[in-house]
Amino acid sequence: MRDLAVAFGLVLVIEGLLWALAPSLGRKLLQATAEAPEQTVRLAGAIAIAAGVLVVWVVRG
Repeated sequence: MRDLAVAFGLVLVIEGLLWALAPSLGRKLLQATAEAPEQTVRLAGAIAIAAGVLVVWVVRG
């Protein structure tokens, strides 16, 4: 459970960096996502999930 809390904290840090350092880029990304087809957004989400699982698997062994 502790690892999950750490992972959640890191997600918040990474997300916060985007908004703190480049808020206009964040807005552009949100706009692009809003205009993208739903299937494209789902595919990007699935790829992100797979990449995240792969990273955890490689690091944790």
